[in-house]
Amino acid sequence: MILTPIPPDRLDAALDRLAAGLTEPVARAAFALIRATSPDRAAGEAAAWHRLQALAFARRHGMAVHPAGTECAYNWDGAALDGATEAYVILHEVAHYRLAPPERRSLPDFGLGPGPDTRDRAGAEQAAALPLLAREADEAAASLLGILWEAELGQPALASFLDQNWLEGLERSAAAHFTTAVRALVERGLWSSA
Repeated sequence: MILTPIPPDRLDAALDRLAAGLTEPVARAAFALIRATSPDRAAGEAAAWHRLQALAFARRHGMAVHPAGTECAYNWDGAALDGATEAYVILHEVAHYRLAPPERRSLPDFGLGPGPDTRDRAGAEQAAALPLLAREADEAAASLLGILWEAELGQPALASFLDQNWLEGLERSAAAHFTTAVRALVERGLWSSA
């Protein structure tokens, strides 16, 4: 959900403002990769293909995927991924998986509490293993990592970038927040601009 929608005719100017605030080469490279993609969600056959790419990506990263038709209370139940969702959600969950230490990988929703798609909200909250600020930091890292993977796969990463509010606080803190998040992913060996 976009907190502050940007009209399409103002999007390029907003993206230019963010780019102007990025001083570190790695942040500029990450943003350029994202910006080169579509701001519109894929539909039809393209969306179906993106979903298949994302499921294969999840499996390559060691995640089990529930068989089609499985009723899932969580996007990740501690054992397998709910594969009946959009590609960008799947890649976001893979990012959470990669960020989580082994002890949190066995928890519903990675011990972060309920996400927007969680059906068993009480169960996810009960399984929460991190304080709120740590949850928010993990969420930001997973958001950006999933978006970068979308871009690398040629999917509409800019659509996720906008949906996940990376332009919020554009005049104050967006560039610094983006740079800090990119730097953290690089330091953890989860992303490289090379």
